[in-house]
Amino acid sequence: MNDTAVLRLKGVQKTYRSGEHDVLPILQGADFILNAGEIVALVAPSGTGKSTLLHLAGLLDTPDAGDIIIRGQSTSTMADAGRTALRRDEIGFVYQFHHLLGEFTARENVVLPQMIAGVPKRVARKEAERLLEMLGLAHRVDHLPGKLSGGEQQRVAIARALANAPSLLLADEPTGNLDVHTADAVFTELLEAVRKRGLAALVATHNEELLPRMDRVITLRDGKLVTR
Repeated sequence: MNDTAVLRLKGVQKTYRSGEHDVLPILQGADFILNAGEIVALVAPSGTGKSTLLHLAGLLDTPDAGDIIIRGQSTSTMADAGRTALRRDEIGFVYQFHHLLGEFTARENVVLPQMIAGVPKRVARKEAERLLEMLGLAHRVDHLPGKLSGGEQQRVAIARALANAPSLLLADEPTGNLDVHTADAVFTELLEAVRKRGLAALVATHNEELLPRMDRVITLRDGKLVTR
């Protein structure tokens, strides 16, 4: 196995059922390798399985067949506790909507996942401040999400995703809820943060203008992942 592979999908299958007889095959033997330091765009029409793929890659769902391998660790027979630990330690998520906790400040939103992972509060607070400063939010660390702009909220969400130093970042339309100017600025900062840390990143997007800034573009075709 390629020792730079952070994420590997091997023969992944996923089918959804609607009612007693309707079957909707989403993935049909999908194979994919994502290496450290690589940023790959995932582009496909709505309803074809982009979010399903990200949920499987992020160990939020399990395939019907095949294997999801994270940093060389097979998850096909892994117990729930092991999957949870692997997801916490190795994977960061950024969604279209920030999903910040409204009653917590920007700093506290970035501190919380670290404390869940067992990081001492003092250390977690320092790392949160460092990440927020890196994303241009040093002056907003004590603000609640409701007092932040849409772009600022998404920057906090990016900082939260990076807080536990993951090796894999999964982003589902990370700028889809922002205006064009803000989306470009936020995506630039996301790319810089990912490249600076040498992460592997899989980014689902409909924004064609972002594609030239990534290393590869893949799509879903007949339930398989192919280079576009």
